[in-house]
Amino acid sequence: MDEHLYIVTYDISDQKRWRRVFRLMRGYGEWLQLSVFQCRMSRQRHAELIALLDGMIHHDEDHIVILDVGIADKVAPRVVSLGKEFEPVAREPVII
Repeated sequence: MDEHLYIVTYDISDQKRWRRVFRLMRGYGEWLQLSVFQCRMSRQRHAELIALLDGMIHHDEDHIVILDVGIADKVAPRVVSLGKEFEPVAREPVII
């Protein structure tokens, strides 16, 4: 099953909810910037993340954007990064 590369960014109005979302996201991807993560996920893991986030946020106050960049092994993100060092999510080793 192909994994996709996703960029997840969020604007959470309450600090307590923001910390909960941040802790959850650390288990799904690599933290890039304050409220931005990059994640390599299967469809199942993606659906799981959406369900968990949907239950955490206040829909009238918070906003989350999940951008599907494409099949992780076939996409080569071209990123312009200014400031501190940035490293795109590396391809995970295949265990046979």
